Amino acid sequence: MQSKKSTKSTKRSSPTNRAVPPVEHSATHEIAGRARKLHFDSLVVDTHVDVAQRCFFENFDFGHRDTEGCLDIPRMREGGVGAIFCAAWVPVSVTGPAAVKRAFDLIDTMCEQVRRHPADLALAASATEIRRVHAAGKIAVVLCVEGGHAIDNDLGVLRIFASLGVRYMTLTHCADLDWAGSSGGAGNNGLTAFGREVIGEMNRLGMVVDLSHVSDRTFSDVLAITRAPAIASHSCCRALCDSPRNLTDEMIRALAAGGGALQINFHASFLSQKHASAQRLHLAEFEARDQEIRNQHSGNEARILIEHQRLSDAMIREGKLPRVNWEEIVEHIDHAVQIAGAGHVGIGSDFDGARMPEGMEDASKLPRITEALVRRGYSDRDIRKILGENALRVLSDAERAAEQFAASAV
Repeated sequence: MQSKKSTKSTKRSSPTNRAVPPVEHSATHEIAGRARKLHFDSLVVDTHVDVAQRCFFENFDFGHRDTEGCLDIPRMREGGVGAIFCAAWVPVSVTGPAAVKRAFDLIDTMCEQVRRHPADLALAASATEIRRVHAAGKIAVVLCVEGGHAIDNDLGVLRIFASLGVRYMTLTHCADLDWAGSSGGAGNNGLTAFGREVIGEMNRLGMVVDLSHVSDRTFSDVLAITRAPAIASHSCCRALCDSPRNLTDEMIRALAAGGGALQINFHASFLSQKHASAQRLHLAEFEARDQEIRNQHSGNEARILIEHQRLSDAMIREGKLPRVNWEEIVEHIDHAVQIAGAGHVGIGSDFDGARMPEGMEDASKLPRITEALVRRGYSDRDIRKILGENALRVLSDAERAAEQFAASAV
């Protein structure tokens, strides 16, 4: 805790006779400077971004600083980002072979961005490769798939994804699958026999199982059978914001007990109970305006997501939704740490896939989180864990579990 010191100004002999700044002011700058150094000396890993949609639907080029969206190379550099897990997100309305193709298209799109910007980006498919890319001064791009319907009930497709470097798969999105229940599904459904096969194959392949978006029952079903730590790549704490997309304290403890990690999402309606409640109150209006957006930008998921941010901002200006400050992110980090310990919490922003709170509009603002954690008294070691080391450990543990699986099969 910062000690209280005298705030009296003293004079020094100088041509301008300017007053020495108050001690508290100097201490504030000292903390900010220390936090900035810590942030940029750390390997910052964001385990969930949706920028692939922009690159695919709008031919967005990562190389220039844009006025829209949350991510590009300049803003990631400003934010000290060391690695991003790029989601090949497939909407639940896209199914069957079309879902498989959409995932492949999004994966190819991100590979193309890496090919265009070899001085700044490099693909990475392991924790070791992420560290190597970071040491070379580049940003690691890690591939992942969001929505298990993208495998079209075919383990062969899952194996192809793994061969392309996909390091995790989010089992569901906002609707139930044939083999797993979603937090947005009709009931609290769990894993089927085929769902258990999917988890076993992911363990064998060294792919991390991502439990964001799944139903509570699927969550517990997975933890009961997985041989490797799982992750919730972009979720928050249900104790602070009562959404089925968030994890209860019991779920957070169970995830941590298996060596996993909760990566905090920045979406306003998952951070703030007031915001979530107000959105439910105005749900009919929001859905009507959302439909207008979808009619205007049919099929362009990237543009729809950007317009959702504008719609949210408009409803805040109209007084229908409350403002959400970026410090709510830190509240969720702090709560999760209190429940599970600093070794099981991280960052999964959902940049370019969610509605950001004020003050965390894009990746350039990420150092604010580090400074807030410093001010709350977190140790440098624990901050480094939260910023990225925990995510890398889970990835390494999944790789190790796959090696052990292979050895036992010989």
